Parts: sequence; structure tokens; C-alpha cells
Amino acid sequence: MPTRKSRRRGRGEPLSWLWWVVLAVFYAPVSLLVKLRYRNVDKLPRHGPAIVVTNHVSHVDPFLVGKMVIDGARVPRFLAKDTIFAVPVIGAAMRSMGHIAVRRGTVDAREALAAAVAALRADRVIVLHPEGTVTRDPAGWPMAAKTGAARLWLLAPDVPVIPVAQWGVQQQIDLYRRHVRLLPRPRHVVSVGDPIDLSAYAGRRPDAATLHEVTDVIMRRLRKDVAELRGLTEPTGELYRWVPAAAPEDAA
Repeated sequence: MPTRKSRRRGRGEPLSWLWWVVLAVFYAPVSLLVKLRYRNVDKLPRHGPAIVVTNHVSHVDPFLVGKMVIDGARVPRFLAKDTIFAVPVIGAAMRSMGHIAVRRGTVDAREALAAAVAALRADRVIVLHPEGTVTRDPAGWPMAAKTGAARLWLLAPDVPVIPVAQWGVQQQIDLYRRHVRLLPRPRHVVSVGDPIDLSAYAGRRPDAATLHEVTDVIMRRLRKDVAELRGLTEPTGELYRWVPAAAPEDAA
């Protein structure tokens, strides 16, 4: 499976100097450590706005999806947890590169969505991991997700939602289980799908029912695409729901 790239010298969305630094410091080493392959990267829109949604299998997969978007001649802007932006230097760099911090359940979360909509109106590509964390599904399938992607699309319903299925690297790099094996090189495949049809929800109010329905459509499509990528039959039934363990003070 060849790695096909759309980015060529003088073509594609320009990268700032800071992006080139990040490519050299982070993306290049990851590319050397992981055998990264793409499928259908030409399905990533070459121009105009796009909302990219992807399943989350490993702590390193944001680098791999980001590299795919760059090789697809676009520049990824991630909606990411605000804790990452609190890290000195890294947080400032991420903001300069156009990434957007999300603090769930607060007024800041609405501000993050407004910033993401503004980026889409400027023809940018926004990348989200709707699950918000690495999947805890026992078999690695996409889980039931947060509603951020649905909220964003309902604010910009003319923007295509592009599913990106990925699989592989978690089998050798699993930080939850403290398992890291770099030899042989982990193999990871990133596959771009056709836009998700959400037309039935255009013009709907962003109430709880609509948000959950749209989120369910997105995650079931990702599960279907991941099944195809893995060469397995798509699971049936509800998406796995992971509930974080309560902190000691919450359990008291």
C-alpha cells in the first residue's frame, strides 16, 4: 500500500515557518519510527473548509493524522484539550499554528466552537477526535463520543465532514498499558473516506436529541470504516460507552 502525497513544492495550503519546525522536531521522527501508509488521501478536500473526524487509538495518532493532512496539501488545526495548551512554550506554539483549546463544560468551550467556525469560514481544516480520549472499547472500536463535532457541524452545515479511519500503531505503542515496542517498526494505516451524509439534520436546532443523533451517525460511520480497514465485519449494536472512574473525592 503506497503512501500517496498530494503536497508538492509550491502547491497546497502554505505552511508557516513554525509548522516546518514542528515537522522537523516531531513529525519527522514519528515518521521514521512508524511505517505510515495512507489510503484515499485524495479524498481530503484540496480547497475550502472541512471538518475531519477520526477515531482515537493511540496517544501518538494525532501526529500521524496531522502528517496525513499535511501530506494531503492542507494544514490541520486541531480542537484539543486545554491542558495541552497550558504547557509552557508548547501551548504558545500551538496557538500560533492555529490549534484551538477546548475546555469542556464551560463558556470557553463555546468560545472554542466560535473560533473553529471562524477558521472554517476562512477555508481551514479542523481536525477532531470526537471520543475525546483514546478508545477504551475492549476490541479497539470507536466509542460513543462527545458532541463537539456535531455542535460544530450544526454551526457550519455547509462544511463537509470527512471521516478518517486509522489502525495499527496501538498494537505496539499503548501507553495505557505501558507497552512500547518499536521493533519491528509499527505499521499504521490512515484511510480517508467520503463525506458523511448529514443532510437529514440540516436546519435542525442543536438540542440534546439532535446532537446525540448526529454524533451517533458520525461514530457509526467511523466504526464502519474502521471495520473495513481491519478487514472485519462491522459490529452491531450500541457503541461502547466508557465512564471514567470517579476521583476519590467524588466517590466519598
